[in-house]
Amino acid sequence: MTSFLSLRGIGKSFGATRVLDGIDLDIEPGEFVCLLGPSGCGKTTLLRIVCGIERADSGQILLGGQDIAGLPPAARGFGVVFQSYALFPNLTAAQNIAYGLHPTGALAREMAKRSREMLDLVGLTAHADKYPVQLSGGQQQRIALARALAPNPRLLLLDEPLSALDAQVRASLRSEIRALQRRLGIVTIMVTHDQEEALSMADRVVLMHNGRIEQAGTPDELYRQPRTRFVAGFVGRMNMLPATVLADGKVRVRDSELFCAPGNLSVGSQATVGIRPEHVVVKRFGTELGANSFAARLLDTEFFGNRTSARLACEPLGIEIEAELPADARSGGEEPLVPSSMVHIQLPLNALSVLAH
Repeated sequence: MTSFLSLRGIGKSFGATRVLDGIDLDIEPGEFVCLLGPSGCGKTTLLRIVCGIERADSGQILLGGQDIAGLPPAARGFGVVFQSYALFPNLTAAQNIAYGLHPTGALAREMAKRSREMLDLVGLTAHADKYPVQLSGGQQQRIALARALAPNPRLLLLDEPLSALDAQVRASLRSEIRALQRRLGIVTIMVTHDQEEALSMADRVVLMHNGRIEQAGTPDELYRQPRTRFVAGFVGRMNMLPATVLADGKVRVRDSELFCAPGNLSVGSQATVGIRPEHVVVKRFGTELGANSFAARLLDTEFFGNRTSARLACEPLGIEIEAELPADARSGGEEPLVPSSMVHIQLPLNALSVLAH
């Protein structure tokens, strides 16, 4: 079965710098896909190539099986929303939306009707006659989104659309964009460096690093089943323990042994054992916890309202461990744990990820 959009061997260099190195990606009908990664990983360049603003040095862009790599941006029928809104300051909200309809040859009456429909869609009907300077940042971005959607594009491309907004508006608008995308069923590709945005909005996250796709999967897969050390460290928080594979089901960390699932790694190979802070079990010293349990000293805690983050020194593992405690930093309903307290920690086998270097 043919995917909605397929990228095959996309490569791009700027001078001697290789920005994209053989990108292969399939996007299915109705999907919301986030291209996630640090600055310089190639995600924006890839979006610009899909859009047609940039030309790839190699590879194919297949839309419904047809290669569109040679088509100019206007001929691709895609809607694009940029970080900077790119609204015309001398046009009202309604006129900005209608401007996106010009290439379709729509009549003025049809354009006005479609503009009103789009304003209603993004909840800004009452602001139709306002100019961009009279609108908030969130409202301007809604108008930019409405303008991109007005011509009924085959694909919606979002380039860091929320990064210029404050945190509260950003959180609200991302929910609105996701709900709108689901309602319309339009295939959407969004570039972001914000993992929270990607995990909360996307059907599938494509994590990029040094011009390549490091891992692609659902938000849950990237968080719970990272394949590499980079993925584990970039998505969420992860304790990293350098290890040596001893045998199937066991690794050595410093002078201690951990039971885990090293998978296909060969005996004697170097690996990294990862565990999320929320999976580290912390109990008062002397509590019997079973396998993978060690003595540790509480160094300090940070209160975040709904949780307390604890930093622990674990001498047997030769590393500091981050863990999450109940919000009041109590353990098992007992007296609060205080810095310098000795505790027992456990690293549950099923919460450990063993990652190749």
